[in-house]
Amino acid sequence: MTQKKSQNSRQQVYTLLVQVGRKDGDGLPKNATGGALMIYASGVDEAEAVRETVAILKQADLAPLDVSGYGTLDERLAEGHDISDEERELMERALAENSVVVAQMTPFYDGFEI
Repeated sequence: MTQKKSQNSRQQVYTLLVQVGRKDGDGLPKNATGGALMIYASGVDEAEAVRETVAILKQADLAPLDVSGYGTLDERLAEGHDISDEERELMERALAENSVVVAQMTPFYDGFEI
């Protein structure tokens, strides 16, 4: 039991921005050319958080193209980021559930919509 607690205490939540391309069944709007997802993901390090996020997004029929890491809550605070209560709650949820939480999805469009 103490080993599991120790293992969980190493988990941290990382803020990731994932750019996705188009793929059949991705759930993006018809005219979108891709999108960006703001994600909070738990992991023992950022590399693990990225691997888990990419795997889950692929299972959800999304096509991850690029992942940018913005660090942990403490790292973001040290850089002067303003973290809302809502963001903190989503980070706490990701940590408590050892999961990946999609906080926001923004579709990208090229040119004009018809």
